[in-house]
Amino acid sequence: MSNTPSETPAFDAKAFLKTVTSKPGVYRMYDGAGEILYVGKAKNLKKRLSSYFRSTGLSVKTRSLVQQIDHIEVIITHTEGEALLLESNLIKEFRPKYNILLRDDKSYPYIYVSDKDEFPQIVVHRGARNKKGRYLGPYPNAGAVRESLNFINKLFKIRQCDDSYFNNRSRPCLQYQIKRCTAPCVGFISAEDYRRDIDRALMFLEGKSHQLIDDMVAQMEQAAADLKFEKAAEYRDQIRVLQKVVEKQYISGDEKDLDIVACVAKGAQACIQVFYIRQGRNLGNRIYYPKLPESLNEDEILQAFISQYYLQRDLPAEIIISHTLPEQALIQQVLSEQAGRKIRLSSQVRSERARWLDMALKNAGESLHNRLSSRAGMLKRFEALQEALQLDELPGRLECFDISHTMGEATVASCVVFTLEGAFKQDYRLFNISGIEPGDDYAAMRQALQRRYTKLKKDEAKLPDILFIDGGKGQLRQAVEVMDQLQIDNILLIGVAKGEGRKAGLEKLVFSDGRGDVYLPQNSVAFHLVLNIRDEAHRFAISGHRAKRAKSRRQSTLESIAGLGPKRRQSLIKHFGGLQGVQQAGVEDLAKVPGISSKMAQMIYDVLRSE
Repeated sequence: MSNTPSETPAFDAKAFLKTVTSKPGVYRMYDGAGEILYVGKAKNLKKRLSSYFRSTGLSVKTRSLVQQIDHIEVIITHTEGEALLLESNLIKEFRPKYNILLRDDKSYPYIYVSDKDEFPQIVVHRGARNKKGRYLGPYPNAGAVRESLNFINKLFKIRQCDDSYFNNRSRPCLQYQIKRCTAPCVGFISAEDYRRDIDRALMFLEGKSHQLIDDMVAQMEQAAADLKFEKAAEYRDQIRVLQKVVEKQYISGDEKDLDIVACVAKGAQACIQVFYIRQGRNLGNRIYYPKLPESLNEDEILQAFISQYYLQRDLPAEIIISHTLPEQALIQQVLSEQAGRKIRLSSQVRSERARWLDMALKNAGESLHNRLSSRAGMLKRFEALQEALQLDELPGRLECFDISHTMGEATVASCVVFTLEGAFKQDYRLFNISGIEPGDDYAAMRQALQRRYTKLKKDEAKLPDILFIDGGKGQLRQAVEVMDQLQIDNILLIGVAKGEGRKAGLEKLVFSDGRGDVYLPQNSVAFHLVLNIRDEAHRFAISGHRAKRAKSRRQSTLESIAGLGPKRRQSLIKHFGGLQGVQQAGVEDLAKVPGISSKMAQMIYDVLRSE
């Protein structure tokens, strides 16, 4: 006869502890269903495990954990450092509910330079670094990479197209027309001059901006001495742009690579911010909200973060941390062994480093405050979308396009923008579509996308992390082709297609990156966000279309009145403040407009009332 849960004997801690070694190692606590509750490490396993079963002094979390233990397994290691590494790996693999957990960090973006090619490209790269060339990074997020690439594209005009596109050009592409490329594909620049631009771009990316400026100043002076004043002016303009960027990014005379890690906790919520300083340049930051089993001290949270985050990762020479860790010396030793060089953890800092740390703490505090105040709102929906789409990082900006017309008349395209604060209406745009076959939705979508993203790229404006297109594979293909043409490859493109029977709630997501179609559950918070932005694009497109159609029809009605030429029409519209005012005016009011006789006023009145 099997035992019921109430008959299952409690874990016999006294008998178990008699068998435990005093060596270093890792322990795993399991519940009755075989699920791992907690993973921990210890310098002395017997002493550490005994502390869980004392009669007093246990926290609420620990008491709850102990009550659920069915059995404990231990793994002996040679050193405490080995135990720390194993603990980190097991937590990442099993994600026990009583451990402090980070969201999965799949990959970080790098900048890849194909410097073995005659005309190298500089592009964003994720994943395995197995292509020949140079990799610069990692960068904290796609936005930081995009900013650097936009600057290089503008100042040095390095190609970002892939090799298949580059090798099959017979004339310059759009990048050359908007002055973002020197068109090496068709021989508009020599290999020697292009290599010079590559070398300059690499100097900037490697943080050698001051040396780069000095070199360019010397070349400017030489060009002026050779009476090449146009070339000298070009160098002058490049130097000015470069100096502005350096002033914004350069924060230190110390050219070490270092990270700044700050933790702020409130209740059972915590925010950790990591700022990346490379060669004295602030490359940006990344934000983490670890899952906490209960309210914990900030130093405990930070220690768990450092252990999970930095082990088996590229390490800077120094990590400045906001709190002294309980086991700081051990973690520093293990990180140094992993890196094969000395890694320094610094918690007591002064002067400039103290100001950096204060900056990171303020950012973490503000982010946590915003998260807590909007926990049930937009942020939660964005996080659900990140999880549903398995994204490497939280998207910060979404854009969606839709097309509206009536039998091809008055075609309008809409673009709406959502951020973590919700609908960002100041960035909404309407596009009046012209020069296409009436009713051709594909051509309309292509024209709107070209106009939108050509301008954004030329102006170095903010690009979305995800671009939604209202439609299926055909509409999505237009977005793919436009992004290829503009060499924008850091945006996830998704079509929101009607489901079976075109019923609301059965929509599917169509991806451009080769993954299969996805149907999100109808009760999914992420699904509601996607429908929200799709419906808002639809609403905005329809309202724009109706306004354009009404204006067009009123305008065409005035044009149909015999004897009412352009000057008189303009006088009417100016006098009444618009077409709607003309339509509402009486005969006597119309006759008061200069150039409008009583007879003409009556004719206008009759025509407009007969619509």
